[in-house]
Amino acid sequence: MANDDPTSPVQRERRTRILDATIALASQGGFDAVQMRTVAEQADVALGTLYRYFPSKIHLLVSALGREFERADAAMADNPVPGDTQADRVNHVLNRLTRGLQDDQHLTEALTRAFMFADRSARQEIQGVGQLLVRMLTRAMRPGATASDEDRAIARVIGDVWLAALMAWVNGRSSAEETSAHMERAVRLVLR
Repeated sequence: MANDDPTSPVQRERRTRILDATIALASQGGFDAVQMRTVAEQADVALGTLYRYFPSKIHLLVSALGREFERADAAMADNPVPGDTQADRVNHVLNRLTRGLQDDQHLTEALTRAFMFADRSARQEIQGVGQLLVRMLTRAMRPGATASDEDRAIARVIGDVWLAALMAWVNGRSSAEETSAHMERAVRLVLR
């Protein structure tokens, strides 16, 4: 069918409605509030259509995280990241992402849990989120330069530590201030 073409405007608009409904539900009640049937109803799509786009709740939420990272990446791409050192710039990016996520604890809990619970069936979505985070971090590390394999490896390690710190905040094991301080310390240690 023509409207199932991945590049069609109809499919893009439908996908946007689905992700918008997912974000709204997650913002209201976190991970547990995102139910496939409720998402389909709010997005005004058939449940079968929703499952054709996103085979599971995890796929759906990780895709929503990817969209949020795409938005952050686009916003940061047009402006130089402030800071005199690599660590200053990377910390600026992470602080900006963290503050944005901490503004909506329910949404952050849903997106972070989905990312952490994802299995190999959501590999493509996880890789997309990881690539966006690596791109944002390497752009901060080396503004205007092409990132090396080592730069990307360092960014992946920092991204893993950041996600673990974010999970500790979501689970109530650390405060927002402790999370920020932990990340700043980790980035400075890695980028000495």
